[in-house]
Amino acid sequence: MMKQALLTLRHTTLSQLVVAGLLASSAISAQAALFGDDEARRAIIELRQRADSLQQSQEQTRRSLLDLQSQIEALKADQAKLRGQNEQLIRDSSELQRGQKDLAKGFDERLRQFEPVSVNVDGMEFTADRSEKQDFDQALGLFRSGKFPEAAQAFAGILRQWPKSGYTPSVRFWLGNSQYATRDYKNAIANFRSVLTNAPMHMRAPEAALSIANCQVELKETKAARKTLEDLLQAYPNSEAAGIAKPKLATLK
Repeated sequence: MMKQALLTLRHTTLSQLVVAGLLASSAISAQAALFGDDEARRAIIELRQRADSLQQSQEQTRRSLLDLQSQIEALKADQAKLRGQNEQLIRDSSELQRGQKDLAKGFDERLRQFEPVSVNVDGMEFTADRSEKQDFDQALGLFRSGKFPEAAQAFAGILRQWPKSGYTPSVRFWLGNSQYATRDYKNAIANFRSVLTNAPMHMRAPEAALSIANCQVELKETKAARKTLEDLLQAYPNSEAAGIAKPKLATLK
C-alpha cells in the first residue's frame, strides 16, 4: 500500500509538473507573442512616421518647386519687360539721333544763310552777306529788265543798309545809270562822281566818267562835258570808254 501511495504521489506530482510546465510554456508564449506585437507595432509606427515625414518632405519639395516656377515665370516676365523697355530705348535713341541730325542740318543751313560768301563783281573780289548779294542781284535784275525806277530804289536801299559794302562802287554806278534812264541827271552825276572819287581804279570808273559827260550834255552843260571827256582821255587813255570819248569830244563845240 505504501508503494501504491508513492506511485500515486509521483503521478500526481508529475501531472502537476506537466501542468505547471504547460502553464509556464503558455505564459512564455503569450509573453513572446506580446513582445512580437509590440515590435511590429513600433516598426509600423516608425514606418508611418517615415512615410509621413517623406510625404511632408515631398509636399515641401512640391511647394518649393512651385515657388521656384513662380519665380522663374516672374523673372521671364521681368526679362520680357526689360527687353521691351530696351527696344523702346533703342528706338527712342535712334529717333533722338535722327532728330539731332535734322536739327544740326537745319541749324547749319540757317547758319550758312548768315555766313559771308566770296563774290566777284566788276573785277572786284570781296566777301559779302548772302542777303546783301541777293539784294544786289535782284536790283541788277530790275535794271536789266527795264524797271529803272524800281532799280534805283533797290540800289539806294543797298547803300543805306550796307554803306561800307564791297558792292558800293558797282551799286553807285548802276544807281547812276538807273537815274540817267529816268532823266534824274543831277543825282546820276553825283553817283558817277562818287565812283571816280572813291574807287578811281574800279573797272567801271572810265564808264562812270563817260556817263557824267552824257548827263552834262543832256543838261546842256557843253563846256563841262568837254572837260569831263578830256579828263577821261587823260586818266584812262586805253579804256573802251576813251575810244567812245574821242569822237564825242570832236562833236562838242
